Amino acid sequence: MSKPVLLDTYCKAGGCTKGYQRAGFYVVGVDIEPQPNYCGDEFYQADAIEFIEKNWRGFDVIHASPPCQKYTRMNKGLLQSQGVSREHPDLIEPTRRVLQATGLPYVIENVEGAPLLDPIILCGSSFGLLVQRHRLFESNMFLMSMPCAHGWQKMDKPPLHRLAGHRKALMSRVVGVYGHGRGKGDDKPLWQRAMQIDWMTRKEMAQAIPPAYTEFIGRQLLNVLEMQPS
Repeated sequence: MSKPVLLDTYCKAGGCTKGYQRAGFYVVGVDIEPQPNYCGDEFYQADAIEFIEKNWRGFDVIHASPPCQKYTRMNKGLLQSQGVSREHPDLIEPTRRVLQATGLPYVIENVEGAPLLDPIILCGSSFGLLVQRHRLFESNMFLMSMPCAHGWQKMDKPPLHRLAGHRKALMSRVVGVYGHGRGKGDDKPLWQRAMQIDWMTRKEMAQAIPPAYTEFIGRQLLNVLEMQPS
């Protein structure tokens, strides 16, 4: 039996893609920029909305992660207060319109504060990851969420790279995978361990979603597809 095919739009290097692959999908990625480190089964450099409009009939599910910079706390808070914030395109609504027009199951992912409709929220703490990295997921299918489990993540510990030989300490520190991370001494191997990502550059990881999130969602989507009449 062939795998169901999922289209991952705005895919970047494929944090979401990897999770959907682990769940059991054949994943095709689309991004407006070249992605030499993309981990999916196929990749197309194209505008996401235009690609969906022209090619949606070849897919079972579509995932979209429109650019989130417009809604990030950094852009809305600190940068605005400093008068250096930038205007970023709002692609969520036009992306949603084209996804709804396909009639296919879809998922839209973005940061807290983004205008998603009845989203669930996922956190790295729920999956035993060393990041929190809250992300919202909207879908036209019912999705179950998982509660945060911040209790075992404490921010009063030294940087993990100094405690590499102490497993207990490794499980008690939140890692901030954003920017460059050099101020805390967090190196690339630490980020890789925190996100469970080993194929990306540091810059790519700073924009990525831990694969555990979409593996969790992907398994739910597979159940939906299995219940649909053939």
